[in-house]
Amino acid sequence: MKCSPSSRPSPPVVEKVPEARLRGKLMVPMRFRSALAVALSLFAILNPGVTAAPANADWTTYLGDKERSLYSPLQQINRSNVAQLKVAWTYDTGDKGEYQANNLIIAGVLYTASPNRKVIALDAASGRELWKWDPRSERSGDVGGRQRGLVFWQNETGGEQRLFSGAGNHLYALDPKSGQPIRSFGENGSIHLGSGLDVEGTPNISLNTPGVTYRDVLIIGGVGGPGAVRAFDVRTGQRRWIFHLIPRPGEFGHDTWPAEAYKTATGVMPWPGQSLDEKRGIVYVATKTAEPDFYGGHRHGMNLFANCLVALDAATGKRLWHYQIVHHDLLDKDLPCPPVLLTVTHRGKKIDAVAQGTKHGLLFVFDRVTGEPLWPIEEKPVPQSELRGEQAWPTQPFPTKPAPLMRQRYREEDVSRISPEAYTNTLERIRVSPNFGPFPAPSIKETVMFPGFDGGMEWGGGAADPDGIYYVNVNEMPWLMQMVELRRADGTSVPRGEQDYMAFCAPCHGLDRAGNALSGFPSLIDVLNRKTREQIVLVTKQGAGRMPAFDQLSDVQRNSILDYVLGVNQPSAPRREGENVASPANDSRNTTPPYAFPGFRRWLDAEGYPAIKPPWGTLNAVDLNTGEIKWKVPLGEYPKLKARGIPTTGTENYGGPVVTASGLIFIGATADETFRAFDAKTGKILWQAKLPFGGNATPSAYMVNGRQFVVISAGGAKSGRPAGGSLVAFALPTPEARD
Repeated sequence: MKCSPSSRPSPPVVEKVPEARLRGKLMVPMRFRSALAVALSLFAILNPGVTAAPANADWTTYLGDKERSLYSPLQQINRSNVAQLKVAWTYDTGDKGEYQANNLIIAGVLYTASPNRKVIALDAASGRELWKWDPRSERSGDVGGRQRGLVFWQNETGGEQRLFSGAGNHLYALDPKSGQPIRSFGENGSIHLGSGLDVEGTPNISLNTPGVTYRDVLIIGGVGGPGAVRAFDVRTGQRRWIFHLIPRPGEFGHDTWPAEAYKTATGVMPWPGQSLDEKRGIVYVATKTAEPDFYGGHRHGMNLFANCLVALDAATGKRLWHYQIVHHDLLDKDLPCPPVLLTVTHRGKKIDAVAQGTKHGLLFVFDRVTGEPLWPIEEKPVPQSELRGEQAWPTQPFPTKPAPLMRQRYREEDVSRISPEAYTNTLERIRVSPNFGPFPAPSIKETVMFPGFDGGMEWGGGAADPDGIYYVNVNEMPWLMQMVELRRADGTSVPRGEQDYMAFCAPCHGLDRAGNALSGFPSLIDVLNRKTREQIVLVTKQGAGRMPAFDQLSDVQRNSILDYVLGVNQPSAPRREGENVASPANDSRNTTPPYAFPGFRRWLDAEGYPAIKPPWGTLNAVDLNTGEIKWKVPLGEYPKLKARGIPTTGTENYGGPVVTASGLIFIGATADETFRAFDAKTGKILWQAKLPFGGNATPSAYMVNGRQFVVISAGGAKSGRPAGGSLVAFALPTPEARD
């Protein structure tokens, strides 16, 4: 582990933090208090514009608060001094990968989830390591990646505290003081995330986005398996309530699916996260697409509660209201980010509202109590599918305000002008594979998918200030989309293993099995050189890295896929020992669709830049009192293009912004390894600094001993960029440093 400016710490089995600090109190010996007061006074004198503030301010909750507002009330760093920001400390987790954690800071201790899901506690003022917990110390095997944060809970007196972290298929409760599992929780410190789903067996479920606590329950979503929102007792791990996102007979919305779909359907798990109106006891849930993502012939209907914003009673799980933002989704349009709670002045009245961003760059805003939209939402016709067996929904909802935050159609005037070659090639391609707006019907003909599969908005979400202004970063990247028939050109059927590979595996690993390095999907060519067949089987059952568990597959399907991937030609191979006896014909759980989505493909020009006229990424401010866009600026740049005299283009971006009371917006997110501060009033860049790796995470703002910090996880690995696993904290220079 590397930590600067402090010396390298000794192996941190447990370093006990003083009890008073962990309870939110700063204990300073009497003989040092006058000196500290003098230092803080001098610091304020040397930093004009700084207003009086508490000596300590925490960031106790994922995305800043349970409203997910990404707002900090701190003002020490402001427009007049932000240009003086310097690196205060750095810490190397020792891991490499997509480090997406929004870090918690509680009583002077920073808690982070590393790229390999270790949980690490640091002194938030210096970056010195206090303790580290590795989930592999509890269970061997793959624990997953892309963990976006942790959950902290304490009772009213602060005497009971817990950190919750997901790893593999388990949710762990840790002691924040020591990092050790709390053995009274669940079974010896953890619960299986597939438990309590009211289905046969225990599906493999993972957790990439932290849940939210209400009183003494933890409310979570997950990735994989059948859709559900669940609340667990924070002390025991017992399930308190469940809301079925694929409704059962007698439940609201059951008639929006085929009658028996609840027994077999998957997807809809609310991976983007939840927000909470704690005073009213309402939890707001954003949900994903039903599966398979691109063919709905086996799930006719609107498919509630897929692609919905759902308001639930946080104490009971009872539905209060919902709004479906995409009907019968065929385009992987998961709601990508948690709902944001804010207060606006609408038609002369104060309204407590909830704002939900989308992958197609639309922003839906509702009264958070009644579910009524603040501005009318229109159902508009969209292209219909020609695929056999499909029944696409005829219309989709479009809000009349705010205006879309990105272009909604790729036209010929949008072709790339980065170079003459790019112009010619993109113009030719768009004429052959035209774009049909945000809801093209899946087809065996190629089309340009724009808005793209990764947004519009993405999982970083938006920030909101007390004035009702919403700040969000947006992608404007074209992708390519095309379905393939699961039969050959001569009409003969594709062998079962190849069929199932195309249906379940090709969307990530490609028809050619070569993977997609830009998206982080590995090649499966010569995979036996890296793993045994038994290891591959385990990965398909339990999931690993970005791959969810495919435990819904029968043994017949699983082995047919592996035979195809590994080049084994066994069209009539005998059943292996231990295989399910269900045949492909009567295995109703796993009916393979007649079409497959062959893979996610960004559309890039020959130089590797997005094949569309810039901007490719933007930062936006939207006044949700009026529904008007205040400003829009490019976010990120490519130095090579800048050197050619091309104006700032923006880049693909992942990770959200933080807005402060001093009128600053801090954001990393971009593909140029840069951390920036913008003026919240104008969108002007006021400061920027290079990061060791891409800051594809949402920063946190906090104060310790009278000094404000902004910290961001920097792991890169997105968009084909270098990978690492560093934490970087910035602050204004201390009086000593100025001397």
